Amino acid sequence: MFKKLFGKKTREENITAPLTGRIFSLENVPDPVFSQKMMGEGFAIEPTNGEVVAPIDGEIVQLFHTKHAIGLKTENGAEIIIHVGLETVAMEGDGFTAHVKEGSKVKKGDKLLTVDLEKVREKAKSTVTPVVVTNSADSEKISLVATDSVIKGETVCMTVTMK
Repeated sequence: MFKKLFGKKTREENITAPLTGRIFSLENVPDPVFSQKMMGEGFAIEPTNGEVVAPIDGEIVQLFHTKHAIGLKTENGAEIIIHVGLETVAMEGDGFTAHVKEGSKVKKGDKLLTVDLEKVREKAKSTVTPVVVTNSADSEKISLVATDSVIKGETVCMTVTMK
């Protein structure tokens, strides 16, 4: 009985803000792929600076060659994508610097990317950055917990409980 009560590993993961800025729901992102949650559940941040940090402890599973998006996976199996800006793929990496590579192990708060937000404002649709759990269907529960302003690497934005 003791093992039954205390032996179960929690599947809950706290996702912190990968950027400092203002958080809001995906429904308000001016892009239907995100606002209609075609990629999964999550949130978005309007960043106030261009340093992107790891929102979780995990592994880099995908770094787009254009460096505008990065995919991470937690030990509990949650798969998260940080998509910096909207229509930034067309920038072909201009204004983006990666500080990690695919296969890198990261800790919450580790620097992932540096983004020139002024360049994004000039060349892309928006700096709005969706953060999405791409395997939301494999989750038991996803809860948004932050509102208003968030601080990168510190503010818990969402909890994800995997099945």
